[in-house]
Amino acid sequence: MDKETLESDWQALAAYLPPDLKQSAREHRFLRRSTGRLDAATWLRLILMHVAGGLSLAQTVARAQVQGWATVSAVALHKRLRSAGPWLTALTSHLLASQRQALASLPALKDRVVRIVDATDIQEPGATGTDWRLHYSLRLPNLVCDHFEITDATEAERLARFAFRARELVLADRGYCHRNGVAQVLAAQADVVVRLVPSNFPLLDARGRPFEVLRHCHHLTAGQQREWRVWFDHAGRRYPLRLCVLRKPAAATQEAQRKLRQKASRKGTTLQPQTLQAAAFVLILTSLPAAQWSTAQVLELYRCRWQIELAFKRLKTLLQAGHVPKSSDPSAKAWMQAKVLTALLIESLLCDSRSFSPYSGRME
Repeated sequence: MDKETLESDWQALAAYLPPDLKQSAREHRFLRRSTGRLDAATWLRLILMHVAGGLSLAQTVARAQVQGWATVSAVALHKRLRSAGPWLTALTSHLLASQRQALASLPALKDRVVRIVDATDIQEPGATGTDWRLHYSLRLPNLVCDHFEITDATEAERLARFAFRARELVLADRGYCHRNGVAQVLAAQADVVVRLVPSNFPLLDARGRPFEVLRHCHHLTAGQQREWRVWFDHAGRRYPLRLCVLRKPAAATQEAQRKLRQKASRKGTTLQPQTLQAAAFVLILTSLPAAQWSTAQVLELYRCRWQIELAFKRLKTLLQAGHVPKSSDPSAKAWMQAKVLTALLIESLLCDSRSFSPYSGRME
């Protein structure tokens, strides 16, 4: 690719970033007066070339030198990456704010914002467990990230990590099935659709007695759907919900039970009989009104949660974000931050694709 095209492409990407990269870099202590002759934009291009392009540090600086826009050592680039975390976080926050503003202006989303929340694990080389966890919120139907956070492996999945607003509709997997998180969503006047884990989320019937989920569901046949009105208590308040249930076919049940046994064996834990019995059902809790959302519609809506799994797959395959090739915490976290920044830049390009000229970058 010729130098003119590279510069044109970079200007198209730079349009999504803060207008004064130098000031932003200094505010977040990435650049200091003694940093050298390379400016903030050039350092960012080097970092993205290394992280998003899949090049080694040595390959990155060699290619930059051939193109004639930077002469720097691989060691210097590594040191800059180690200190880039706060600045890259600020740049991703800038992109998120721009995307939220653009989404808010779309008429189709003014009535109801659908958000899928989930987390995925990321490992450093040689690790036998999780080293980092990426917490993510994805909007439908645009498939645009509106919140993310990178933490270490001790930070659990929880709805309290996100801020919710009235009229939002939150889809979440079983890892988020806790009463305090669901109560937080409802207190924000938002709605929730979450996979139920009966042992984590005690339910009550209309009289305030324990609602025994498996006893109510056991008579369902494969493919049959049913729902019950249920309640739960949290912090002195009682909240109403609907429990929507689908009985799985025998083959799907056996496969789910096989995975549970495999996971328990890997972790050295003992499976409870109730856990294996619950694997025969899709158990969904929701606050959506029955007058507007049937049982079948709630169950179908939950299937949309799979979109965030596809987003994680894109991050881990196309962007190679599933395995961190760094050995120190500062550089590993900055590397992951740059991956998310790359993903957000790609999303911004896709959202604005109708406004692009194929010849001269972004149209004004």
